[in-house]
Amino acid sequence: MAEKPATWLAPLLLFIAVFYLYPLIDVIRLSFTNAGSVSQPYVYTLSSFSAVLTSPDFAAMLTVTVIFVIASVAGQLIAGLLIATLLIEGEKRRLPGASFVRSVVLIGWVLPGVVIGIVWKLLLDETGSGILASVATAFGWTNVTFLSAAGPALFWVIVANIWRGTAFSMLMQYSGMKTISPELYEAARVDGAGFWQQFRYITIPSLKRVTMINLILISIATLNTFDMIVPLTGGGPGRATEVIALYIYNVVFVEFSLGRGAAVAVILMLFGLALTLLYFRFFLAREDEEGAS
Repeated sequence: MAEKPATWLAPLLLFIAVFYLYPLIDVIRLSFTNAGSVSQPYVYTLSSFSAVLTSPDFAAMLTVTVIFVIASVAGQLIAGLLIATLLIEGEKRRLPGASFVRSVVLIGWVLPGVVIGIVWKLLLDETGSGILASVATAFGWTNVTFLSAAGPALFWVIVANIWRGTAFSMLMQYSGMKTISPELYEAARVDGAGFWQQFRYITIPSLKRVTMINLILISIATLNTFDMIVPLTGGGPGRATEVIALYIYNVVFVEFSLGRGAAVAVILMLFGLALTLLYFRFFLAREDEEGAS
């Protein structure tokens, strides 16, 4: 007698319920309380959401987060597409070093975020031990600012996050390019299409669904980034690089305010869902327009 699918799915569903669904429900529940720590009594109220949404600090962090997410996602998408294209072209031309380049790019993805933050901290330290500061001094540049001012600090945090996430974007788009039929490119070359024409009219349209999945995943990953920022800037100078995910960490584990931390976590989750729905709507609308034409 054949086993029912539910028998095989039960362990997976139990795992999801215990480690994903229950924590999610509990965070949503705590967001409607004024809980301080686990041992303290609390009441159900909307004060946590009210305190967060009316706080000027939250508005400032929301602006920083939007800039951080948009710039990081755009940078990862473009850099990943560029590297994937170069790798594909290198393989077509049988150039040596393609595997080496792929391995080097993957380093940023496999390293833990804390390690990446420490590496970039060593690179950008403005004292004599900083690598870039030492190079700048050797060329006669003094008082170079990397992390001690708001604008440069946010810029370098974005650059570090792009370096970290480009590998995943490259893998997604590289895999998508490998599925495109070579016959399409051969037919385009016969018709006289050059590299850029092939890239624009064959590669880009063929990567639409991969690009949508890529955008969703790297956007969610960037929204939840804080491990890299902690050793790199700690959210400073001031709160210039304190994104919402880092704010949640500080509220819960430094200020011990579970209610407010949970409220911000729910708001961040809603941002992620809204962003995902926006991507789906945009790409589906584009497909409908192309199908109608």
